[in-house]
Amino acid sequence: MAISKDQLGSDETIVTSVRTHAKALIAPAIILIVLGGVVGLGIAFFPLDWQPWANYVLIALALIVFIWLVLIPFLRWMTSTYTITDRRIITRKGIINKVGHDLPLRRINNVNYERSLTDRMLGCGTLILETAAGQPLTLPDVPRVEQVHVTITELLFAVHEGDED
Repeated sequence: MAISKDQLGSDETIVTSVRTHAKALIAPAIILIVLGGVVGLGIAFFPLDWQPWANYVLIALALIVFIWLVLIPFLRWMTSTYTITDRRIITRKGIINKVGHDLPLRRINNVNYERSLTDRMLGCGTLILETAAGQPLTLPDVPRVEQVHVTITELLFAVHEGDED
């Protein structure tokens, strides 16, 4: 999904790759519907002597609101990904300026997850990966967070069992 094969190491395989949960798109979807209604009502109820300039101004304002409150959140959601390979956890986000973080599985000491009531209803949660270095890596809005937690835990056991050999 987000990571191409040329960004992986030799013999590294992708275990799972997800975007952040789609709950981030609920508010933009509602705003889009309301915005369409406001534009339609505005065009319908403007006096005829204000036409066509009032329509142009209304559409320009609606376009600005659309870009700011609908398009940009959608693009943020599209570009926010979490990829788990058999060696590391890769996070990527950003529309123009890309930000990425790679965390080798060998450095992870503890894996936790948190789920609020809303997260439980929507099937997502926050994954917290702790290292000995200090600051934990927090991955918000991970879809199916419990399954991802189990996957990472299994990978960690495989990595640490390989260290003992």
